[in-house]
Order: sequence, then structure tokens, then C-alpha cells
Amino acid sequence: MRSLLTATLMFAAMGASAQAQLTPPATAGARPKPVTTVPIRPALQTPADTANAMPQAERLAIQSDLAWVGQYNGAITGEVSERMVAAIKEFQKSRGGKQTGVLNPQERGMLAETAKRKQENVGWKIVTDPGTGARLGVPTKLVPQQASDNNGARWTSATGTVQIQLARRKQANPTTAKLAEQEKKEPAGRKIDYTVVKPDFFVLSGLQGLKKFYVRGTFRGDEVRILTILYDQATENTVEPVVIAMSSAFNPFPAGAQVAGPPPRKTVEYGTGIVVSADGAIIADRQVTDSCLAIAIAGHGNADRVAEDKDHDLTLLRIYGARGLKPLNLGNGAAKSGVELTGIADPQNQGGGAAASSVKASVTPNGSGGDLSPAPGLGFSGAAAFDSEGKFAGIALLKPVLVAGPANAAAAALVSADTVRGFLKANGITAAGGSADAKASVVRVICVRK
Repeated sequence: MRSLLTATLMFAAMGASAQAQLTPPATAGARPKPVTTVPIRPALQTPADTANAMPQAERLAIQSDLAWVGQYNGAITGEVSERMVAAIKEFQKSRGGKQTGVLNPQERGMLAETAKRKQENVGWKIVTDPGTGARLGVPTKLVPQQASDNNGARWTSATGTVQIQLARRKQANPTTAKLAEQEKKEPAGRKIDYTVVKPDFFVLSGLQGLKKFYVRGTFRGDEVRILTILYDQATENTVEPVVIAMSSAFNPFPAGAQVAGPPPRKTVEYGTGIVVSADGAIIADRQVTDSCLAIAIAGHGNADRVAEDKDHDLTLLRIYGARGLKPLNLGNGAAKSGVELTGIADPQNQGGGAAASSVKASVTPNGSGGDLSPAPGLGFSGAAAFDSEGKFAGIALLKPVLVAGPANAAAAALVSADTVRGFLKANGITAAGGSADAKASVVRVICVRK
């Protein structure tokens, strides 16, 4: 059985141009003919090059989302591979798009939204087992029944078609090879389709009676922890993407930063700023401009941070001596069920370009504005949001990517127009008046860190 899952386990276990001169032979008395030189063409950037230029957190998120939609069956490690690029092309093909192997902002948003729906359909949540402290992802709608004791925890479906077990035990001098051999024989009758044994973990997959099974185990000292997933073959299409996600999310001995926390910010980070005054005031995402050695506004030069709102992650930047700035009209709008976001995507997402673009998103209201879905692409943090009447509705902020985070944690949020106007007013800037052309009023913000 070489299924999608088996291919995944295999991956989980693994972790020029030329120049020529064409010179015809010389003849007596003949005037030498000029040499024709074939110029060297610069190497074109491949989809893999583009993916490698992304932060690892974004590559992890893309791989995870592709696995959830059933296009990717490799290990979710953040490492770029031909399989990952092929999966992106398959996703683009399934949506009737051009198969470039590089997701544009709209495709990235659609992928994230589709994966989120798949997660919501199975009730995907990251949980911490109180008995062991282990963290794992659980499809709570597929396995709503839970029980636990001193030996671990168990989640099952009402009919037993899907079963998940987290087991713990003490064992003297364990090794992954010994543990794998024990699991092959317990229970009796397991038919092993695939085995991988590494110094720090082992994986088995195959058939146990009429069910498929997946086992991943490890140890620390004399403490052994093993995750087992059993599921009926009839549920394969639904469960196998979940198994891939569970394999990647399983952390049997979380500690320190592995327990929770966002990945570090990038050395060079791109965001969107909104011009709010003709004399050089720009509002942007505070986190995008945090801990920067230098902040630049593309086409205008360096900028200073002059104010910030830590509660809502807003910052006010100022550039000096700039001309031709077009402040945006920030008056009268409010968040509704849907908005259009105008920003400037990360250059890696538009082939090095710097064009402003717009994408649509739905809004789920909350106390401070709303959650946005799907999240816009990288670079859109700080983008201007407009309601269905074309009025300013707030600012979109991307949140740090947590691949193993809860499915219901929004990847992007909307800071309400009232909050934005209040922040500007507190800093002496009037929001009324200005341009209605958002694309003319947004600028690229570039942060350079150590």
C-alpha cells in the first residue's frame, strides 16, 4: 500500500549558462570576419528560488495548507522540494489558474481559506494532554469522545471508525529501534507497510485488521510516548490529511519556545503604509516596524517612528521632504460583512514588483474590529480596508504564523476605522478629506533588522 500517507512518512523520515564564439576558418587574403558572441543569459528565478526566499514560517504554513487540501503529501518541515512546487501547481490547476508554482496573493488567500474550512470541518484543535504535557492536534469533530488516565489519553468517534491514542509508559534503557520492534508486534497481526527508525523517533504504518494505522513514538530518559491513529479504510480521504497534520503537530516533550510563541521576525520585512498627511505622516503595522535598524518608504527614503499604539499594533511614521504624497480619506467608513483590502504584496509574491493591488476578505466582528478571512498575502500588513460603499473601514494586520496553532485563530485582523481615526487624532492628524484612490495612497514599508 503506497498511499498518500506512506509517501508522507517517507518524506518525514528524510528530512548554467554557456558562452560560445563562432569563428569561421580564415582564408588567404581574406578579411577576418567579425566574431559573433552569444550573450550569457542570467539565470531565471525558479519557483523553488521564490519559495526559498520566503521565511520558514510561511513555507511551513503553505505546506500545511496544501496538505489539508489534499495536494501535498510531503513532510511539513518548511524545506522546499519539487513535491511542494508540484503541489502548488496542482492547486493552481484545480482552481483553473496558471500553473506557475508560485502563489499570487489571491491564490495564497484562497489556499488558506480552503485549508481553514477543512480544519473547521473536522474540528481541528491543538490540545495539551494534562497527564503528559504533550501537545498534539486533534480532529475533535471526528473523535468527540475523550477519556484519559495515568497511562495517557484516548479520543474516539461514536462508532469507533477513528481512534487516537496517546500512550505513556516507563521503560528501562529504551531505544527507538527497540520501541519500533515492540510496536510491530502489539497487537498481534499488524501488517507493516512502512517503517522508519531514527535516533530520536520511529514511525510505522500499515494495516491492523481492517483498519489503517499510523504510529509515531519517541522517548526521553525512561519516559516513552507513542501516538497511535487507527481509522477505517472507508474514511481514508477524510482522515489521511488529518494524519499528516497530526504527525507534524505532535510534540511529545514540549519545552520553552516549543510550547508556544511566534517565530522570530524576518531580517528584512515588507509591509504596507497608508499616507495620512501631505507632509509625510504614514500609518503602518507596529510589529512590521518593530526592532528595525532602519525603516524605509519605497521611493521616498528613510522614515522615523514618531508614535505607536501597542494595544492595537499601530504605528505612525514620518518622512521628510517628500513631495506628491496623496493622503487617503479616512472618514465615515465602518467594517461590515465584507471588505476590500488595498496594499502592496511582498516582492517575492509579485516577481520583485512593487505594484499596489486589492483583494477581498470577509469580516467576523470582534471587540476591537474583526477577524479577516482569508488572510491577505505577505506585505499586506497595514493595508487599507474599504467597505461595500467604498468607504474606509480600517487597517488589516497580519499575525505571526503559528502552523501548529488552533484552527480558529485568525491569521489576519481588522483594526476598526474608529480606532485608526482616534490614534491619528491623538497625534494631531485630521482624518477627514484626502484622496479616495487607495492605490495612490499606499506605500511599501521596508524594515531592516540585524
